[in-house]
Amino acid sequence: MTQADWERAAALYLPISLSLIAGLLSRRHPRQFPASLLSLLWTLPSLLALQVLNQHALWWTFAPGSEATLRTMPLEFYLGWAILWGILPSLALPNLNIPATAAILVVADCLLMPLCRAGIHLNHNWLTGEALAVATVLLPSLSIARWTRRKTHLALRATFQLAVAALLFLFLMPELVFALRPGPGWSPLLNLPSLPRQLALQIICLLALPAVAAVMEFAARGNGTPIPYDPPTSLVSSGIYRFSANPIQISCVLVLFAWAALLRNPWLLIPPVVAIAYSAGLATWDESKDLDERFGAAWRAYRAEVHNWVPRWRPFHAGSPARLYIARTCGPCSQIRNWLEARHPVGLEILDAESLPDHSIHRMRYETGGPQGDSATVDGVRAMAQALEHLNLPWALCGLTLRLPGVWQAIQLLTDASGLGPRSLCSYEEFPGNGVQSSMAGSSPAKAAAETAR
Repeated sequence: MTQADWERAAALYLPISLSLIAGLLSRRHPRQFPASLLSLLWTLPSLLALQVLNQHALWWTFAPGSEATLRTMPLEFYLGWAILWGILPSLALPNLNIPATAAILVVADCLLMPLCRAGIHLNHNWLTGEALAVATVLLPSLSIARWTRRKTHLALRATFQLAVAALLFLFLMPELVFALRPGPGWSPLLNLPSLPRQLALQIICLLALPAVAAVMEFAARGNGTPIPYDPPTSLVSSGIYRFSANPIQISCVLVLFAWAALLRNPWLLIPPVVAIAYSAGLATWDESKDLDERFGAAWRAYRAEVHNWVPRWRPFHAGSPARLYIARTCGPCSQIRNWLEARHPVGLEILDAESLPDHSIHRMRYETGGPQGDSATVDGVRAMAQALEHLNLPWALCGLTLRLPGVWQAIQLLTDASGLGPRSLCSYEEFPGNGVQSSMAGSSPAKAAAETAR
Protein backbone atom coordinates (compact mmCIF):
# COMPACT_ATOMS: atom_id res chain seq x y z
CA MET A 1 0.00 0.00 0.00
CA THR A 2 1.14 3.50 -0.79
CA GLN A 3 1.22 6.41 1.64
CA ALA A 4 -1.93 7.79 0.01
CA ASP A 5 -3.71 4.45 0.60
CA TRP A 6 -2.78 4.54 4.29
CA GLU A 7 -4.04 8.10 4.60
CA ARG A 8 -7.36 7.27 2.96
CA ALA A 9 -7.81 4.24 5.23
CA ALA A 10 -7.02 6.32 8.32
CA ALA A 11 -9.42 9.07 7.18
CA LEU A 12 -12.27 6.55 7.21
CA TYR A 13 -11.48 4.10 9.99
CA LEU A 14 -10.16 6.54 12.57
CA PRO A 15 -13.48 8.51 12.81
CA ILE A 16 -15.44 5.23 12.81
CA SER A 17 -13.30 3.83 15.64
CA LEU A 18 -13.52 7.01 17.69
CA SER A 19 -17.30 7.14 17.22
CA LEU A 20 -17.70 3.52 18.32
CA ILE A 21 -15.57 4.10 21.42
CA ALA A 22 -17.45 7.29 22.27
CA GLY A 23 -20.76 5.49 21.80
CA LEU A 24 -19.74 2.67 24.14
CA LEU A 25 -18.45 5.04 26.81
CA SER A 26 -21.22 7.63 26.65
CA ARG A 27 -24.28 7.53 28.85
CA ARG A 28 -27.40 6.35 27.04
CA HIS A 29 -29.73 9.17 26.07
CA PRO A 30 -33.23 8.60 24.61
CA ARG A 31 -32.72 11.24 21.90
CA GLN A 32 -29.12 10.41 21.01
CA PHE A 33 -29.98 8.42 17.89
CA PRO A 34 -32.14 11.08 16.17
CA ALA A 35 -29.58 13.72 17.11
CA SER A 36 -26.70 11.79 15.52
CA LEU A 37 -28.81 10.73 12.54
CA LEU A 38 -29.94 14.25 11.65
CA SER A 39 -26.41 15.58 12.11
CA LEU A 40 -25.02 12.95 9.72
CA LEU A 41 -27.81 13.52 7.20
CA TRP A 42 -26.86 17.20 7.13
CA THR A 43 -23.13 16.62 6.71
CA LEU A 44 -23.44 14.12 3.86
CA PRO A 45 -25.07 16.41 1.25
CA SER A 46 -23.54 19.64 2.54
CA LEU A 47 -20.00 18.22 2.34
CA LEU A 48 -20.65 17.11 -1.22
CA ALA A 49 -22.01 20.56 -2.09
CA LEU A 50 -18.81 22.01 -0.61
CA GLN A 51 -16.77 19.70 -2.84
CA VAL A 52 -18.70 20.93 -5.89
CA LEU A 53 -17.62 24.46 -4.99
CA ASN A 54 -14.10 23.20 -4.35
CA GLN A 55 -13.88 21.89 -7.91
CA HIS A 56 -14.14 25.52 -9.04
CA ALA A 57 -12.31 27.30 -6.20
CA LEU A 58 -9.55 24.66 -5.86
CA TRP A 59 -8.98 25.05 -2.12
CA TRP A 60 -7.59 21.52 -2.10
CA THR A 61 -7.14 18.63 -4.54
CA PHE A 62 -7.06 14.89 -3.95
CA ALA A 63 -4.35 12.55 -5.18
CA PRO A 64 -5.45 10.11 -7.91
CA GLY A 65 -5.54 6.41 -7.23
CA SER A 66 -8.75 5.87 -5.29
CA GLU A 67 -11.08 3.36 -6.92
CA ALA A 68 -14.24 5.03 -5.59
CA THR A 69 -14.69 8.79 -5.77
CA LEU A 70 -17.53 11.27 -5.66
CA ARG A 71 -16.86 14.55 -7.44
CA THR A 72 -13.14 13.54 -7.44
CA MET A 73 -13.23 13.18 -3.63
CA PRO A 74 -12.25 9.67 -2.48
CA LEU A 75 -15.11 8.02 -0.63
CA GLU A 76 -12.84 7.33 2.33
CA PHE A 77 -12.25 11.05 2.86
CA TYR A 78 -15.89 11.89 2.20
CA LEU A 79 -17.41 9.36 4.59
CA GLY A 80 -14.71 9.86 7.22
CA TRP A 81 -15.21 13.62 7.19
CA ALA A 82 -19.00 13.18 7.45
CA ILE A 83 -18.64 10.86 10.45
CA LEU A 84 -16.02 13.09 12.10
CA TRP A 85 -18.30 16.12 11.94
CA GLY A 86 -21.70 14.45 11.90
CA ILE A 87 -21.59 11.65 14.50
CA LEU A 88 -18.49 11.91 16.68
CA PRO A 89 -19.24 15.32 18.31
CA SER A 90 -22.73 14.35 19.50
CA LEU A 91 -21.34 11.14 21.03
CA ALA A 92 -18.06 12.35 22.47
CA LEU A 93 -18.91 15.95 23.44
CA PRO A 94 -22.69 16.05 24.05
CA ASN A 95 -22.57 18.65 26.82
CA LEU A 96 -19.84 20.95 25.53
CA ASN A 97 -21.17 24.18 24.05
CA ILE A 98 -21.26 24.52 20.28
CA PRO A 99 -18.47 27.15 19.87
CA ALA A 100 -16.06 25.09 21.97
CA THR A 101 -16.92 21.87 20.14
CA ALA A 102 -16.45 23.59 16.78
CA ALA A 103 -13.12 25.03 17.92
CA ILE A 104 -11.80 21.57 18.89
CA LEU A 105 -12.81 20.08 15.52
CA VAL A 106 -11.37 23.00 13.56
CA VAL A 107 -8.03 22.70 15.39
CA ALA A 108 -8.01 18.97 14.68
CA ASP A 109 -8.73 19.66 11.02
CA CYS A 110 -5.99 22.26 10.76
CA LEU A 111 -3.49 19.84 12.31
CA LEU A 112 -4.47 16.69 10.44
CA MET A 113 -5.12 17.97 6.92
CA PRO A 114 -1.54 19.23 6.35
CA LEU A 115 -0.25 15.82 7.49
CA CYS A 116 -2.09 14.07 4.65
CA ARG A 117 0.41 15.27 2.07
CA ALA A 118 0.15 12.16 -0.08
CA GLY A 119 -3.63 12.10 -0.26
CA ILE A 120 -4.54 15.80 -0.18
CA HIS A 121 -2.77 18.78 -1.70
CA LEU A 122 -3.65 22.00 0.11
CA ASN A 123 -3.52 25.13 -1.99
CA HIS A 124 -2.66 28.59 -0.66
CA ASN A 125 -6.35 29.49 -0.12
CA TRP A 126 -7.36 26.28 1.67
CA LEU A 127 -8.24 28.11 4.90
CA THR A 128 -10.97 29.92 2.97
CA GLY A 129 -12.52 26.58 2.13
CA GLU A 130 -12.10 25.45 5.72
CA ALA A 131 -13.92 28.54 6.98
CA LEU A 132 -16.76 27.97 4.53
CA ALA A 133 -16.95 24.31 5.59
CA VAL A 134 -17.21 25.33 9.25
CA ALA A 135 -19.99 27.83 8.49
CA THR A 136 -22.09 25.66 6.16
CA VAL A 137 -21.39 22.12 7.36
CA LEU A 138 -19.98 21.94 10.89
CA LEU A 139 -21.95 24.61 12.76
CA PRO A 140 -25.36 23.58 11.32
CA SER A 141 -24.51 19.93 12.03
CA LEU A 142 -23.62 20.65 15.66
CA SER A 143 -26.70 22.83 16.09
CA ILE A 144 -29.24 20.33 14.77
CA ALA A 145 -27.71 17.57 16.90
CA ARG A 146 -27.73 19.68 20.04
CA TRP A 147 -31.28 21.02 19.52
CA THR A 148 -32.65 17.56 18.76
CA ARG A 149 -30.95 15.97 21.76
CA ARG A 150 -32.22 18.68 24.13
CA LYS A 151 -35.58 19.09 22.37
CA THR A 152 -35.20 22.85 21.96
CA HIS A 153 -35.58 25.36 19.09
CA LEU A 154 -38.51 23.47 17.58
CA ALA A 155 -39.08 25.83 14.65
CA LEU A 156 -35.40 25.75 13.69
CA ARG A 157 -35.30 21.95 14.03
CA ALA A 158 -38.24 21.63 11.67
CA THR A 159 -36.63 24.07 9.22
CA PHE A 160 -33.39 22.09 9.26
CA GLN A 161 -35.28 18.87 8.62
CA LEU A 162 -36.87 20.42 5.54
CA ALA A 163 -33.45 21.54 4.35
CA VAL A 164 -32.01 18.07 5.00
CA ALA A 165 -34.79 16.43 3.00
CA ALA A 166 -34.31 18.84 0.08
CA LEU A 167 -30.54 18.30 0.03
CA LEU A 168 -30.86 14.51 0.25
CA PHE A 169 -33.54 14.01 -2.38
CA LEU A 170 -32.82 16.82 -4.83
CA PHE A 171 -29.02 16.98 -4.64
CA LEU A 172 -27.30 14.00 -3.01
CA MET A 173 -29.49 11.33 -4.59
CA PRO A 174 -29.04 12.65 -8.16
CA GLU A 175 -25.28 13.00 -7.53
CA LEU A 176 -25.09 9.35 -6.51
CA VAL A 177 -27.04 8.33 -9.60
CA PHE A 178 -24.78 10.42 -11.83
CA ALA A 179 -21.71 8.81 -10.25
CA LEU A 180 -23.02 5.27 -10.73
CA ARG A 181 -24.60 5.86 -14.14
CA PRO A 182 -22.59 8.56 -15.96
CA GLY A 183 -24.67 10.63 -18.32
CA PRO A 184 -25.71 14.22 -18.96
CA GLY A 185 -25.96 14.90 -15.21
CA TRP A 186 -27.42 18.33 -14.46
CA SER A 187 -27.20 19.48 -18.10
CA PRO A 188 -30.91 18.96 -18.94
CA LEU A 189 -31.78 21.43 -16.16
CA LEU A 190 -28.92 23.90 -16.68
CA ASN A 191 -29.33 24.01 -20.46
CA LEU A 192 -33.04 24.79 -20.37
CA PRO A 193 -33.97 28.30 -21.50
CA SER A 194 -34.48 30.64 -18.58
CA LEU A 195 -38.29 30.91 -18.70
CA PRO A 196 -39.06 27.16 -18.94
CA ARG A 197 -36.50 26.44 -16.23
CA GLN A 198 -38.09 29.00 -13.90
CA LEU A 199 -41.57 27.62 -14.59
CA ALA A 200 -40.41 24.06 -13.96
CA LEU A 201 -38.77 25.00 -10.67
CA GLN A 202 -41.86 26.91 -9.59
CA ILE A 203 -44.03 23.87 -10.31
CA ILE A 204 -41.72 21.74 -8.18
CA CYS A 205 -41.98 24.30 -5.38
CA LEU A 206 -45.78 24.09 -5.60
CA LEU A 207 -45.60 20.30 -5.42
CA ALA A 208 -43.41 20.63 -2.32
CA LEU A 209 -45.88 23.01 -0.64
CA PRO A 210 -47.98 20.32 1.13
CA ALA A 211 -44.85 18.84 2.73
CA VAL A 212 -43.65 22.25 3.88
CA ALA A 213 -47.09 23.04 5.26
CA ALA A 214 -47.24 19.67 7.04
CA VAL A 215 -43.90 20.27 8.77
CA MET A 216 -45.08 23.74 9.82
CA GLU A 217 -48.28 22.24 11.23
CA PHE A 218 -46.37 19.55 13.11
CA ALA A 219 -44.25 22.21 14.78
CA ALA A 220 -47.04 24.74 15.41
CA ARG A 221 -49.84 22.42 16.56
CA GLY A 222 -48.17 19.11 17.39
CA ASN A 223 -45.01 20.27 19.18
CA GLY A 224 -42.92 17.86 17.14
CA THR A 225 -41.41 17.06 13.76
CA PRO A 226 -42.09 14.49 11.02
CA ILE A 227 -39.24 12.09 11.81
CA PRO A 228 -40.44 9.07 13.84
CA TYR A 229 -37.86 9.65 16.58
CA ASP A 230 -39.02 13.23 17.21
CA PRO A 231 -42.81 12.94 16.75
CA PRO A 232 -45.59 15.38 17.67
CA THR A 233 -47.02 15.07 21.15
CA SER A 234 -50.55 16.01 19.97
CA LEU A 235 -52.65 14.61 17.15
CA VAL A 236 -52.38 17.00 14.20
CA SER A 237 -55.59 17.21 12.18
CA SER A 238 -55.46 20.87 11.17
CA GLY A 239 -53.93 22.68 8.20
CA ILE A 240 -53.10 20.40 5.28
CA TYR A 241 -53.99 17.42 7.49
CA ARG A 242 -57.64 18.41 7.17
CA PHE A 243 -57.44 17.08 3.61
CA SER A 244 -54.85 14.28 3.65
CA ALA A 245 -53.36 12.02 6.29
CA ASN A 246 -50.25 11.57 4.14
CA PRO A 247 -49.28 15.00 2.72
CA ILE A 248 -45.52 14.64 3.20
CA GLN A 249 -45.28 11.35 1.32
CA ILE A 250 -47.59 12.56 -1.46
CA SER A 251 -45.59 15.75 -1.87
CA CYS A 252 -42.25 13.91 -1.77
CA VAL A 253 -43.31 11.40 -4.42
CA LEU A 254 -44.66 14.10 -6.75
CA VAL A 255 -41.50 16.20 -6.36
CA LEU A 256 -39.25 13.20 -7.07
CA PHE A 257 -41.21 12.26 -10.19
CA ALA A 258 -41.06 15.86 -11.41
CA TRP A 259 -37.33 16.08 -10.62
CA ALA A 260 -36.65 12.89 -12.58
CA ALA A 261 -38.61 14.26 -15.53
CA LEU A 262 -36.81 17.60 -15.38
CA LEU A 263 -33.39 15.93 -15.31
CA ARG A 264 -34.52 13.39 -17.95
CA ASN A 265 -32.97 10.52 -16.02
CA PRO A 266 -34.98 7.28 -15.76
CA TRP A 267 -32.79 6.05 -12.90
CA LEU A 268 -34.20 8.84 -10.76
CA LEU A 269 -37.63 7.19 -11.02
CA ILE A 270 -36.45 4.48 -8.61
CA PRO A 271 -36.57 6.67 -5.43
CA PRO A 272 -40.24 7.71 -5.80
CA VAL A 273 -41.28 4.14 -6.59
CA VAL A 274 -39.44 2.92 -3.49
CA ALA A 275 -41.02 5.76 -1.49
CA ILE A 276 -44.51 4.68 -2.59
CA ALA A 277 -43.84 1.06 -1.68
CA TYR A 278 -42.37 2.00 1.69
CA SER A 279 -45.12 4.47 2.53
CA ALA A 280 -47.95 2.16 1.46
CA GLY A 281 -46.45 -0.78 3.32
CA LEU A 282 -44.19 -0.55 6.34
CA ALA A 283 -44.64 3.16 7.09
CA THR A 284 -48.46 3.04 7.02
CA TRP A 285 -48.58 -0.02 9.25
CA ASP A 286 -46.04 1.32 11.76
CA GLU A 287 -47.49 4.84 11.93
CA SER A 288 -51.07 3.61 12.24
CA LYS A 289 -50.14 1.30 15.11
CA ASP A 290 -48.18 4.02 16.91
CA LEU A 291 -50.83 6.72 16.47
CA ASP A 292 -53.64 4.39 17.49
CA GLU A 293 -51.81 3.56 20.71
CA ARG A 294 -51.07 7.23 21.48
CA PHE A 295 -54.31 8.95 20.42
CA GLY A 296 -56.90 6.17 20.38
CA ALA A 297 -60.45 7.15 19.40
CA ALA A 298 -59.45 10.60 18.11
CA TRP A 299 -57.02 9.01 15.63
CA ARG A 300 -59.53 6.37 14.51
CA ALA A 301 -62.22 9.02 13.94
CA TYR A 302 -59.79 11.09 11.92
CA ARG A 303 -58.61 8.16 9.76
CA ALA A 304 -62.19 7.13 9.08
CA GLU A 305 -62.70 10.44 7.27
CA VAL A 306 -59.23 11.37 5.94
CA HIS A 307 -57.26 9.02 3.70
CA ASN A 308 -53.59 8.70 2.75
CA TRP A 309 -53.36 9.05 -1.01
CA VAL A 310 -56.74 10.51 -2.04
CA PRO A 311 -57.19 14.02 -0.59
CA ARG A 312 -60.58 15.31 0.49
CA TRP A 313 -62.19 18.20 -1.37
CA ARG A 314 -63.81 19.68 1.73
CA PRO A 315 -61.87 19.83 5.02
CA PHE A 316 -62.20 17.49 7.96
CA HIS A 317 -63.00 19.14 11.27
CA ALA A 318 -63.44 17.70 14.73
CA GLY A 319 -64.24 19.37 18.02
CA SER A 320 -65.43 22.89 18.60
CA PRO A 321 -65.37 25.30 15.64
CA ALA A 322 -62.62 27.81 15.10
CA ARG A 323 -63.54 31.49 15.40
CA LEU A 324 -62.83 34.25 12.92
CA TYR A 325 -63.41 37.80 14.17
CA ILE A 326 -64.06 40.35 11.41
CA ALA A 327 -65.16 43.95 11.92
CA ARG A 328 -68.70 44.48 10.61
CA THR A 329 -68.25 48.26 10.72
CA CYS A 330 -65.36 48.02 8.24
CA GLY A 331 -66.44 48.02 4.58
CA PRO A 332 -63.64 45.89 3.07
CA CYS A 333 -63.80 43.52 6.05
CA SER A 334 -67.54 43.02 5.53
CA GLN A 335 -66.91 42.13 1.89
CA ILE A 336 -64.37 39.48 2.96
CA ARG A 337 -66.88 38.16 5.47
CA ASN A 338 -69.65 37.91 2.87
CA TRP A 339 -67.24 36.13 0.49
CA LEU A 340 -66.32 33.56 3.15
CA GLU A 341 -69.91 32.99 4.23
CA ALA A 342 -71.02 32.39 0.63
CA ARG A 343 -68.59 29.43 0.49
CA HIS A 344 -69.97 27.78 3.64
CA PRO A 345 -66.77 27.20 5.61
CA VAL A 346 -66.51 23.95 7.56
CA GLY A 347 -65.87 24.23 11.29
CA LEU A 348 -65.49 28.00 11.23
CA GLU A 349 -67.62 30.46 13.16
CA ILE A 350 -67.47 34.04 11.86
CA LEU A 351 -68.06 36.64 14.58
CA ASP A 352 -68.13 40.41 14.78
CA ALA A 353 -64.83 41.86 15.98
CA GLU A 354 -66.92 44.51 17.77
CA SER A 355 -68.11 41.80 20.18
CA LEU A 356 -64.68 41.76 21.82
CA PRO A 357 -63.61 44.25 24.55
CA ASP A 358 -62.72 47.78 23.47
CA HIS A 359 -59.49 48.12 21.49
CA SER A 360 -58.52 44.48 22.12
CA ILE A 361 -58.40 43.64 18.41
CA HIS A 362 -56.71 45.60 15.64
CA ARG A 363 -56.80 43.14 12.74
CA MET A 364 -58.87 40.19 11.60
CA ARG A 365 -58.32 37.43 14.19
CA TYR A 366 -58.47 33.64 13.97
CA GLU A 367 -58.74 31.58 17.14
CA THR A 368 -58.95 27.86 17.56
CA GLY A 369 -58.83 25.30 20.33
CA GLY A 370 -57.61 21.79 19.61
CA PRO A 371 -59.07 18.52 20.93
CA GLN A 372 -55.97 18.05 23.12
CA GLY A 373 -56.27 21.51 24.64
CA ASP A 374 -53.81 23.17 22.26
CA SER A 375 -54.87 26.52 20.87
CA ALA A 376 -53.70 29.07 18.35
CA THR A 377 -54.41 32.74 17.76
CA VAL A 378 -53.19 34.68 14.72
CA ASP A 379 -54.11 38.05 13.25
CA GLY A 380 -54.15 39.77 9.88
CA VAL A 381 -53.00 37.92 6.78
CA ARG A 382 -52.36 34.73 8.74
CA ALA A 383 -55.92 34.81 10.06
CA MET A 384 -57.26 34.99 6.52
CA ALA A 385 -54.91 32.21 5.47
CA GLN A 386 -56.20 29.94 8.23
CA ALA A 387 -59.80 30.77 7.32
CA LEU A 388 -59.17 29.63 3.73
CA GLU A 389 -58.31 26.16 5.06
CA HIS A 390 -61.97 25.77 6.06
CA LEU A 391 -63.25 26.11 2.46
CA ASN A 392 -61.83 23.48 0.09
CA LEU A 393 -58.51 22.03 -1.05
CA PRO A 394 -57.53 24.66 -3.68
CA TRP A 395 -58.27 27.54 -1.33
CA ALA A 396 -56.48 25.72 1.47
CA LEU A 397 -53.34 25.50 -0.69
CA CYS A 398 -53.61 29.26 -1.26
CA GLY A 399 -53.91 29.73 2.50
CA LEU A 400 -50.90 27.51 3.12
CA THR A 401 -48.88 29.62 0.70
CA LEU A 402 -49.94 32.80 2.50
CA ARG A 403 -48.75 31.33 5.81
CA LEU A 404 -45.21 30.60 4.62
CA PRO A 405 -42.50 32.49 6.54
CA GLY A 406 -41.53 35.59 4.64
CA VAL A 407 -44.64 35.45 2.45
CA TRP A 408 -47.18 36.51 5.05
CA GLN A 409 -44.91 39.27 6.35
CA ALA A 410 -44.51 40.70 2.83
CA ILE A 411 -48.25 40.54 2.08
CA GLN A 412 -49.09 42.02 5.48
CA LEU A 413 -46.73 44.90 4.73
CA LEU A 414 -48.38 45.48 1.34
CA THR A 415 -51.91 45.42 2.77
CA ASP A 416 -50.91 47.83 5.54
CA ALA A 417 -49.32 50.16 2.99
CA SER A 418 -52.49 50.10 0.87
CA GLY A 419 -54.65 51.42 3.71
CA LEU A 420 -55.84 48.12 5.21
CA GLY A 421 -53.60 48.32 8.25
CA PRO A 422 -54.50 47.88 11.92
CA ARG A 423 -57.30 49.95 13.43
CA SER A 424 -58.92 50.29 16.83
CA LEU A 425 -62.49 49.06 17.30
CA CYS A 426 -65.06 49.89 19.92
CA SER A 427 -67.25 47.15 21.34
CA TYR A 428 -70.99 46.96 20.78
CA GLU A 429 -71.51 48.39 24.25
CA GLU A 430 -70.74 51.80 22.77
CA PHE A 431 -73.34 51.24 20.02
CA PRO A 432 -76.65 50.45 21.79
CA GLY A 433 -78.48 49.60 18.58
CA ASN A 434 -76.21 46.72 17.58
CA GLY A 435 -75.78 43.12 18.65
CA VAL A 436 -73.24 40.33 18.42
CA GLN A 437 -73.58 38.39 15.22
CA SER A 438 -72.37 34.93 14.28
CA SER A 439 -72.63 33.61 10.73
CA MET A 440 -72.44 30.00 11.88
CA ALA A 441 -75.36 30.47 14.23
CA GLY A 442 -77.44 31.81 11.38
CA SER A 443 -77.54 35.41 12.59
CA SER A 444 -78.64 38.25 10.36
CA PRO A 445 -78.82 42.04 10.89
CA ALA A 446 -82.60 41.85 11.38
CA LYS A 447 -82.32 39.01 13.86
CA ALA A 448 -79.53 40.77 15.75
CA ALA A 449 -81.63 43.94 15.96
CA ALA A 450 -84.56 41.95 17.31
CA GLU A 451 -82.32 40.27 19.93
CA THR A 452 -81.01 43.69 20.98
CA ALA A 453 -84.53 45.07 21.22
CA ARG A 454 -85.40 42.40 23.76
